[in-house]
Amino acid sequence: MTEHPSTTPAGKPTSYSRVTLSRIMTAVDVNLYGTVHGGVLMKFVDDVAGAAAARHSGGTAVTAAIDEIVFSEAVRVGDLVHAHAQVNWTGQTSMEVGVRVVAERWDSAEDAPVRVATAYLVFVGVDVGGAPRTVRPVLPETAEDERRYREAEIRRAHRLARRRAIQAHRAADV
Repeated sequence: MTEHPSTTPAGKPTSYSRVTLSRIMTAVDVNLYGTVHGGVLMKFVDDVAGAAAARHSGGTAVTAAIDEIVFSEAVRVGDLVHAHAQVNWTGQTSMEVGVRVVAERWDSAEDAPVRVATAYLVFVGVDVGGAPRTVRPVLPETAEDERRYREAEIRRAHRLARRRAIQAHRAADV
């Protein structure tokens, strides 16, 4: 019997996709209230998530959706901010990337970093022509990775159900 090569690339463990970006926030990042603008943090989140998605998928990956972003603490000028990302879940061509953002306060560097934001983003692997391409499966390594994988499936189911409900509503309005 002839073996056919698999079209799905070999999976990679969760740890393979982990990426951390760090930067010091400056006066250029500030909003009218004197804290770091949420849009600056959103771009930072998208950058680190994109790096994790590209690393995991072995090529170009583009942002398809920001499923959720929650800001829990303000970031101030001078804070050293770290964004940690990893691929939580993979489908055929898409991936969910989880991001945790923490800040080391400039005026209390000996204190533990403060969690300032969390986010979940969906990326799609694309080929040179911009068409979706198959991405390798993610292989959870720990109980925490398994939990993240299961919760990513719940978020995906909610996204798809919401899309179907909106499409049905629009079809009914026609």
